[in-house]
Amino acid sequence: MNWNTCFTSKSLAESVPKKDGRSNFQKDYDRIIFSSSFRRLQNKTQVFPLPGTTFVHNRLTHSLEVASVGRSLGELVGHFLIENDDINLGPEAITFYSRDLSSVISSGCLAHDIGNPAFGHSGEEAISNFFKVNDKMEIDGKPLREFYQKEQWRDLTLFEGNANALRVLTQSFRGKSPSGLGLTLTTLASILKYPCSSSHQDKSFRHRKKYGYFQSEKEIFKSVAQGLGFKEDLDAYSYHRHPFVYLVEAADDICYNIIDMEDAHRIGLLSKAIVSDLFLDLIKKLDLQEVNVSSVLATFKGIGDDNESIAYLRAKCISALVIASVREFMDNQEDILKGEFSSGLIDEIERKTGALKEVEKVSYEQIYRHESVLEIEVAGFHVMSELLSIYLPAVLRETKSHLDKTIVALIPGQYHLHLNSDDYYLRTMNVLDHISGMTDAYATELYRKLKGIEI
Repeated sequence: MNWNTCFTSKSLAESVPKKDGRSNFQKDYDRIIFSSSFRRLQNKTQVFPLPGTTFVHNRLTHSLEVASVGRSLGELVGHFLIENDDINLGPEAITFYSRDLSSVISSGCLAHDIGNPAFGHSGEEAISNFFKVNDKMEIDGKPLREFYQKEQWRDLTLFEGNANALRVLTQSFRGKSPSGLGLTLTTLASILKYPCSSSHQDKSFRHRKKYGYFQSEKEIFKSVAQGLGFKEDLDAYSYHRHPFVYLVEAADDICYNIIDMEDAHRIGLLSKAIVSDLFLDLIKKLDLQEVNVSSVLATFKGIGDDNESIAYLRAKCISALVIASVREFMDNQEDILKGEFSSGLIDEIERKTGALKEVEKVSYEQIYRHESVLEIEVAGFHVMSELLSIYLPAVLRETKSHLDKTIVALIPGQYHLHLNSDDYYLRTMNVLDHISGMTDAYATELYRKLKGIEI
């Protein structure tokens, strides 16, 4: 790829947007942040159960913070690309990198979790597991597996929030605007962390570790990839990553590594001593000229409030990781453009410095495996599975009982576009649109009502 041609202000929408002083890239940010799908992230679990008496991060606050870090990464990389004498940028590219790259990266960060179902990864697992264990469940005398083509079945048994994000952002739901939010191809490209289908998924390759689009968005994905000149990997539906993906990914990696520790301290799961030692050790190991460790330590010791002192170190860790990430991006820019950079920016930093090793170890052992976190995973798994067992058979049956018709009537109108289609996969995707879009609280409340636990 080329720095002069790896961006475009064009979108999937046919109409040309009116000029109002904002660039199309800035409009992307506004469209995402005002969308109902983005607002629903407010009640989707990040790590710790919601709600609680102590405020911790949910998917919404996480996405906003990732967007803030992403904006910084975009601004710094844009500056370095313009200042690099070896890169011959044209006038349009100079304008883009000086003004709009930060908007693209922050927009991608806002949207990176927008396709995640309720209860986080547990929700994804619940959806996937439902199809795996019910493959022989008979509906109208036919096993569930036989309703779908091979590629479609892989989508369902390997349900992926990343692929769902592209669907949420681009689908024309009933009564909604055509082409979804009408985002630019560039912003859509920035979230395609795994630019391949479920059939191409291969854990041996970082860019195919998971997949980035469902069969229902196959042509949309192809339009984005070819419109921006993605480097083809296996065929016309599997490509190498777009360069901007690495910045969105780094912003996400930085935030969840650092902020989960801060949340754990705030709710009393980890002591101030443990978290502060981990954060200070990280800063020391990064060993950046731009960060004076002695000055950071002195300021930290001078802050009396425990939460505020940890927040200060959190900010310093994020700042240091941003600087290190930009350096890695610029050092590897040629391989990134060629599609030959097979790592991630934070992974490369970790490989060279070991700065995050202890943070990741403590996070896994004392945060992600904590009883309260595991309980919500189990509960979410059952809630999502039960909702699917109620909705899906009712939608797939051709001869519907009174109960089936009642259940279908409970699905919001915007998800009825394909419920009468001859394509069972599209019917199923509309059911998943409804269920995956639910918040934790709504899914739990609906589960209790439909199962007769609460009337």
